[in-house]
Amino acid sequence: MSRPTAMPPALDNLDPIATNTKMDLHANYPALEDLRSRAQKRIPKFVWEYLDSGTGAEATKTRNRTELDKIGFTPSILHGEVEPDLSTSFLGQALPLPFGIAPIGMSGLIWPGAEPHLARAAANHNIPYCISTVATQSPEDISTHLGKNAWFQLYPPRDPDIRTDMLNRARTAGFTTLVLTVDVPESSRRERQVRSGLTNPPTITPRILAQIMTCPTWAMETAKRGMPRMRGIDKYVSVATKGMSPTAHMGYLLRTSPDWDYVTWLRDAWDGPFIIKGVMRPEDATRLEAAGADAIWVSNHAGRQFDGAPSTIEVLPAIRAATNLPILFDSGIESGLDILRARALGADFIMLGRAFHFALGALGAKGPDHLVDILAKDMIANMGQLGARNLTDLPPHVHLG
Repeated sequence: MSRPTAMPPALDNLDPIATNTKMDLHANYPALEDLRSRAQKRIPKFVWEYLDSGTGAEATKTRNRTELDKIGFTPSILHGEVEPDLSTSFLGQALPLPFGIAPIGMSGLIWPGAEPHLARAAANHNIPYCISTVATQSPEDISTHLGKNAWFQLYPPRDPDIRTDMLNRARTAGFTTLVLTVDVPESSRRERQVRSGLTNPPTITPRILAQIMTCPTWAMETAKRGMPRMRGIDKYVSVATKGMSPTAHMGYLLRTSPDWDYVTWLRDAWDGPFIIKGVMRPEDATRLEAAGADAIWVSNHAGRQFDGAPSTIEVLPAIRAATNLPILFDSGIESGLDILRARALGADFIMLGRAFHFALGALGAKGPDHLVDILAKDMIANMGQLGARNLTDLPPHVHLG
């Protein structure tokens, strides 16, 4: 039984990389791990530690991976030819793929020009791109690169006037969906990041300069643009950062730890889809549904905030049972198979953050397109093994080992 060689119609003309180039990329970088390995060589160590690290002993980061690997599927036989359909819908949007690009603060530090590269890739593939409040580009900077699935992630400002202004700026720039992150009440320690010498904002010490000199492409591209800073919050920062934790940043001068009243305020202030990111308990999902959220995002911040949390895949089924809201999912996703695992256990849509930045670090502007191709091909290959014609066919095949 041979697997279909053609991509689904929804994917046919989405990738701008020429066919022969795509073949070369798949020969050299057939999986995310290949992109990760190359990115580590092309990104200065202090930047790599910022991207790749968790917090504490990184038990939560490890647990995300370990628990995903426990989710298996029982293959099907004699199901005839299968041409898997990867399309889905989310928040009223028909989408060709069940995954999108999650926010990471200071993306442009990880790879120069990251935010516009990611926004353009998302627009080309008609998938969501979520930009962080603490990105190196402002909403206005990125507006011309956005597709129709542009999401703005909000670290909650304490001042209501700043809050209102941020929402207005995001709306005017073309962001249609608001994502409130609720799992960062305090800055985490991220010990690996501290040991690397990274501070916020980055300071060029002899140690940091030595790391930069080993990565000439990153250095030259960064020199063209200048040292990254959080342009989206420039206009609000009027106090010094002296005395702050080295893993904190200027965004912490503005933000608060939100409560339920804060969620109500935002729901009233934002007239588009409203998502709450960082949900790990069923009872919170139920209450957020009553509070008017349009979707919830199951996430433990990829192990970057709290090292005592369960993996997201462990809590997903109970959260799915507790709410009728659409569920986004992240933390630990590294392959198309992982995307299928999350879908099978109740997620409606999957978001990847580190993975897309590994792709940028490895291949620059071509990286995100290649990663989309890797994930799609991996999903098709695995769905073919299962005889799954679409994403709703997955749950009966789940085998919990």
